[in-house]
Amino acid sequence: MASFKIIFIADVVGKPGRHILSQMVRRLKYKYEADYVIANTENAAGGFGITPEMARKVFSYGVDCQTSGNHIWDRHEIGDYLKKEPRLLRPANYPQAPGSGFYLTDVGDYKLAVINLMGRTFMKDIDCPFRTSDWIMAQVRNKADMIFVDMHAEATSEKLAMWHYLDGVVSVVVGTHTHVQTADERISEKGTAYITDCGMTGPYDSILGMKKEGALGRFLSGMPRRLTVAEGDVKISGVIVDIDPTQSGKATSIERFSVALDLTLPLRNPEEEIVDAGEAD
Repeated sequence: MASFKIIFIADVVGKPGRHILSQMVRRLKYKYEADYVIANTENAAGGFGITPEMARKVFSYGVDCQTSGNHIWDRHEIGDYLKKEPRLLRPANYPQAPGSGFYLTDVGDYKLAVINLMGRTFMKDIDCPFRTSDWIMAQVRNKADMIFVDMHAEATSEKLAMWHYLDGVVSVVVGTHTHVQTADERISEKGTAYITDCGMTGPYDSILGMKKEGALGRFLSGMPRRLTVAEGDVKISGVIVDIDPTQSGKATSIERFSVALDLTLPLRNPEEEIVDAGEAD
């Protein structure tokens, strides 16, 4: 049985999220002997969007592909970058938007497809993610040995529905957006791994990565308040998925993780320089 391991890193929030990402990606990759790393980075710039400079930094940390969601458009300069960088995805079901919602790549002896979709329940009324997935499958299903899907959605039911809709067709469906890691990771009888939400990479002494005072003020007054990224209890979270690319890309295991910064973890190359997330939000 062949083994191909993917680390998916949950929504990266602000500078604290970028910092722990910069320090831990290569360590986790070595620890789990992973072949590929995907990270959702739509909240990397001050909690809202990502800039081209930050996206380039994230790739330099050891991330191979970046997914996103509704906040991808919060930084206007990202549009031109999306046109040039196929490894940074936006949700595929946005109509007439710059960039792409899927990425097909060679990794060693295998082909991997990464797909980014977004739900519509309690979110923007964009194109149907289910019908969009049909169109993408027509492009990649006969080319890819493994297919990974980031379903960025508010409603648990919509994420579950996508898993059932793509069951046996793709290798993995992971949920993002709510920043709260769920404990329902599983693999279907047909070999498709699933988790409702992978959590968040950033400050957990917060309300979804934001300082508590601003978020509480919104709830208590109903008035708009500026939200800023918190700083305490920073963790990197996500899942490790093991796939057998020789068996129609079926997943064989899925494990969630949520860990604090640990510089005692070794690197594959002890002389490898760790890049720090030094740029401002």
